[in-house]
Amino acid sequence: MTSSLMPLIAFGAVVAMIPLALWLMRRSGIGGAGTPGLLRNVGSLSLSPSQRVVVVELMQGANARWLVVGVSPDRITTLTTLDAPDEVPAEILNPQAHSVSQLISRWRRNTGSPDGNQP
Repeated sequence: MTSSLMPLIAFGAVVAMIPLALWLMRRSGIGGAGTPGLLRNVGSLSLSPSQRVVVVELMQGANARWLVVGVSPDRITTLTTLDAPDEVPAEILNPQAHSVSQLISRWRRNTGSPDGNQP
């Protein structure tokens, strides 16, 4: 190889390593990302572009509590505090997954075949 290609290859290698480094940082918990701790975001609902309601789980296990908070650009207000349920149905934690599966099943019924292919 010529010496003029070496910097280009080194630059390509560095750019290729960036996603790998970010993934490793997320998995290892460096910077607080992905670390299980005292707080966990259970879910949120956007009320307007600048306001939302967020459910946060505080602690873990039998002593877990849910904080329902209102979030706006200038403040965070506690709306209520609840005992965390032992088990939360998946459709509550991810309502989009349930609605997407309904859309797919409706689409398959409309096409007339179970796999969605036309006969």
